[in-house]
Amino acid sequence: MERNDPSALRWLIGVELINYRKESTLTQAEATRRTGIGKAKLSSMESGRYQQHPDDVTALLNAYGVAQRDIDRITSLTGRAESRSWLAPWSHVVPDWFRTFVGLEGLATAEFAYDPLIIPGLLQTMEYAEELTRATGFVRPDHSERFVSFRLARARRLTADTPLALHAVIGDAALRLTVGDVELRRAQYQHLVELAKQPNITIQVIRPEDGPHGAGTGQFVILEFDKARPIAYSELLDGASYVQDQDQVATYRMAADSARTVALSPEKSMALLRSMINAST
Repeated sequence: MERNDPSALRWLIGVELINYRKESTLTQAEATRRTGIGKAKLSSMESGRYQQHPDDVTALLNAYGVAQRDIDRITSLTGRAESRSWLAPWSHVVPDWFRTFVGLEGLATAEFAYDPLIIPGLLQTMEYAEELTRATGFVRPDHSERFVSFRLARARRLTADTPLALHAVIGDAALRLTVGDVELRRAQYQHLVELAKQPNITIQVIRPEDGPHGAGTGQFVILEFDKARPIAYSELLDGASYVQDQDQVATYRMAADSARTVALSPEKSMALLRSMINAST
């Protein structure tokens, strides 16, 4: 399945247009005067509300003094923003703010995920996802089954022909969170061990006794793209925060490096998980 999502692509193109305009120090009004593109249209292009056309994107980026290789990189994305979204079957059960993230995840080549309290969704078993969804109460009971099927469809990104490269750092508390019964948690631990055998997946566990680190502020994700610059993402109770400024993204990258350095190595992390499996038998 091609993980294309037009709305996420338009959003990503819009982010690039905003970043390049800001780097050129031009205001929207100045960009409008230089290109002849109306202010309302420019706002729509930057927000990703409507499809951005290659000629308009090229005109803007030329006005911003962007190198031709980067113009080609961004305009290549516009041609992919017309196909049907793979998320369409779940559009009524997935909130818009999360749909944008998952659409971006489908376009990404690599992802770093840090979560101190919950096993990341991409790494959850079906039973774990079902129990967590039921326990949190954020999904209507009649939508629960569809939401779980969406989670599983999302997780297939890890085993696609061109799989997502995932590096996850999981807090010790996430592993010890009482989700379901002992059998369910044991199966989840085993699932993590099996996933970590895949060459595109790295899992580390970080414990309080491992010491302080730069990712102590809470859950976040960094997405890397082939045709666009990286973004960072963090969930809120009823929404999400997207970080597009590259200086701020660099701060998240430093936090990710800190967490990777402080956490148990992948090998020791798997040894810990196997010990938890044995302890629960």
